Amino acid sequence: MEIGVVYPQTELNGDPEAVRAIGLATEELGYDYLLAYDHVVGADHSDRDPELWGPYTDKDPFHCPLTIFSYLAAITEHIGFATGVIILPQRQTALIAKQATDVDLLSGERLRLGVGTGWNYVEYDALGEDFASRGSRLTEQIGLLREYWKKPLFSFEGEYDQLDRGNINLRPNRQIPIWLGGFSEVAFRRAGELGDGFMFAGDYDRCLEGRSRVEHYLAENNRSTDDFGFELITLRGRTPAEAAETMKQWEDAGGTHAAVVTMNCGLDGLQEHLDFIEKTKNLLG
Repeated sequence: MEIGVVYPQTELNGDPEAVRAIGLATEELGYDYLLAYDHVVGADHSDRDPELWGPYTDKDPFHCPLTIFSYLAAITEHIGFATGVIILPQRQTALIAKQATDVDLLSGERLRLGVGTGWNYVEYDALGEDFASRGSRLTEQIGLLREYWKKPLFSFEGEYDQLDRGNINLRPNRQIPIWLGGFSEVAFRRAGELGDGFMFAGDYDRCLEGRSRVEHYLAENNRSTDDFGFELITLRGRTPAEAAETMKQWEDAGGTHAAVVTMNCGLDGLQEHLDFIEKTKNLLG
């Protein structure tokens, strides 16, 4: 099983030195990858109709995952980079195809593109995209990304995107893996149809239930679990011992990836986050 670190976006105040320190520690400690969450615009939750239910507000800082991965690709050699997840439907498909290509080329094919629909309609409005159609647009975008990465020249006429005899140039040397994330039955079904893997987060038992649903949809689409990735993001591991134990349980259950989260663990400052991931890695061996 591959093990990773979730970059603690919301607790390091956007400190550029923290990006460097966490990235280098992830590699030096022997982790396999660094995962980063994504938000472009935060919003005040008060007096909203409909209610904003997600965990982040305008007070939570976020680096752009693909930007920090480009930086870290230049100062690391081995660790992979995973977006967990890029909110794809609020972005232009061609632009993400180009940005992901550059990260993958510059890093030596170390990118894994996790995608999802998100929850913040204020963010969608700010980026000029429709929140209500995000699910169907994501489905279309996944197929279109693969076309951008495969064909030197093509045309596309979709519900949301159009292209007349064009393409990005440069293209990656491979199909960049596209993983799905989320909590809904729709997300599980979409992953079974289109994804290369799924990122689970939250209560461990619910993650196991979600995995069984994804496996169901893989079977419906005559797809094997052998070529599909199952990742656990350890949101409930409040200590290194708890995180390591949960990751070991996931491996015993057949998981392929697990990432340790240091946010919301009562840590104070960069060094405590570094100590947490070091202690967790020591427990994992």
